[in-house]
Amino acid sequence: MNKKIKIMAHVVVGYPSLDETISIVKTMEKSGVDIVELQIPFSDPLADGPTIMKACEESLEKGTKVKDAFSVMKKLSSEISIPILFMAYYNTVFKYGVERFCRDAKNSGAYGLIVPDMPIDEEREEHFYQYVKEYDLHTIQVLSPASSEERLKKNAKVANGFVYFTARQGTTGAKDTLDSKIVGYLKKIRGVFNLPIAVGFGISKKEHINMLKDHADIAVIGSAVIDIIKTSKKDEIHKHIKRFFKELMIQ
Repeated sequence: MNKKIKIMAHVVVGYPSLDETISIVKTMEKSGVDIVELQIPFSDPLADGPTIMKACEESLEKGTKVKDAFSVMKKLSSEISIPILFMAYYNTVFKYGVERFCRDAKNSGAYGLIVPDMPIDEEREEHFYQYVKEYDLHTIQVLSPASSEERLKKNAKVANGFVYFTARQGTTGAKDTLDSKIVGYLKKIRGVFNLPIAVGFGISKKEHINMLKDHADIAVIGSAVIDIIKTSKKDEIHKHIKRFFKELMIQ
């Protein structure tokens, strides 16, 4: 089997600015990115490494609010054709109001939601999956190498769109190598889920894509993009993003 893997890119809303978030996502679409994940900045992003954490801090310091994320989504969803997701921590969803968040996400044009710390065992009290379904959003469940068979089966009951597998335990961040056990983990997930599998956490180079493409359907690029934004001169950000994805997609 030799197939082309889709690319999902991750950006933090408001980093380096709201207008730049919009223009960077447009550049990504033009560069061949298939899906975009818009992270709503949060003050204590537990699953994120230092790169994304710093981007969240800078965005919040500039005053980015949840309503700004919905505005960015609304503009982008009307101007580009690829699916766009929200990634948020459950505290953000809860404080905003679970039903209101799902309703506003749908109205802004979101394809779905990634909420990695949603307490699946507390759905009876939280009603998150109920409202996700009611507002016809995809719910992207996040799995890790530590996910037990029981946990996989629980997630399979609510997941749709695709599932997101973290290539290692811990936090995000670009790495030189991927865990050699990842193929075994992906086979285990494939046996439980009848959905495309996305792999993230540490994906940053063509070699990683080549390693994944026969075993996963989507590669998630997050910290590597933030690093490009952080290290580029303002007028060279888009040029560097285009070059990065062009090189990444030579499969």
